[in-house]
Amino acid sequence: MRRSRRMFNEYQSENFNPDERYALAYKRVKRIKSFYVHALVYVLINAFIIFRNYYGGTHNNENFWTWVNFNTALFWGIGLLAHGLSVFGSTIFFGQNWEEKKIQEFMDKDKNQKWE
Repeated sequence: MRRSRRMFNEYQSENFNPDERYALAYKRVKRIKSFYVHALVYVLINAFIIFRNYYGGTHNNENFWTWVNFNTALFWGIGLLAHGLSVFGSTIFFGQNWEEKKIQEFMDKDKNQKWE
């Protein structure tokens, strides 16, 4: 069983120490908060860069739509995506108990098929 699944099961059990539950929840909240701060800084800084480039004299010609004006937003966006995946993990795509639900779905599907 994966470590995260084991920790989730322990977290849900009644024998899990409430102080440890609070510490884990506090740590998760801090990680989520740091992601939202990172996202806010990303939006503000990149909006400023694009605004400055647009009104800095390049908006009257085709030079505004060059790679140089948008490369910071792209590469920082990749870093922000990685940060988001590290915070929210696989729950973004698969959710909680996804594996169990999918296994049950396949078992139900196989049960309904006749293997003769």
